[in-house]
Amino acid sequence: MKIDLSDLNAFVMVARAKGFRDGARQSGASASALSEAVRRLEGQLGVRLFHRTTRSVVPTEAGKRLLERLGPALREVDVALGVVNDFRDRPAGTLKLNVPVSAARLVLPHIVPSFIAAYPDIRLEVITEESFIDVLAAGCDAGIRYEERLEQDMVAVPIGPRIQRYATAASPAYLDRHGRPEHPRDLLG
Repeated sequence: MKIDLSDLNAFVMVARAKGFRDGARQSGASASALSEAVRRLEGQLGVRLFHRTTRSVVPTEAGKRLLERLGPALREVDVALGVVNDFRDRPAGTLKLNVPVSAARLVLPHIVPSFIAAYPDIRLEVITEESFIDVLAAGCDAGIRYEERLEQDMVAVPIGPRIQRYATAASPAYLDRHGRPEHPRDLLG
């Protein structure tokens, strides 16, 4: 049986207000909307929840027992939703990144300190590896990839310099023996 949470809230509002009109005033809903929600709930449960007269609305025995159990449960639902609302107001939690070792050394030191300062409620977890893996399948939230290693279905946002420069060094004796490379591919030999 799938019961609508708003119908349960309507029942609690009417029971606490001791009437549909007062419940409507307190909740901002119309009395007819509350009445329809309670009627729908009674239909789904197959039991009458209120004794209704023109002068009063009083919970039945079943209504009293439901109200006793629902009050704490609905407060707990509000608390649970409050926890989620904290995430909407400001980013919080763990951000798990998968990055190549070179990016961890060259890119992250320039962007992580300001990121952590801007979002102090985020805990950053960095996994470095050179193998080409599926970032999401590895349980990561995001990754840093160089253009040639970017999967087609990933959303990419540039975060570092578009061109990275590399330098090689060799002793004069080595260069005398092997010659000066003219192009990076010459280093392969």
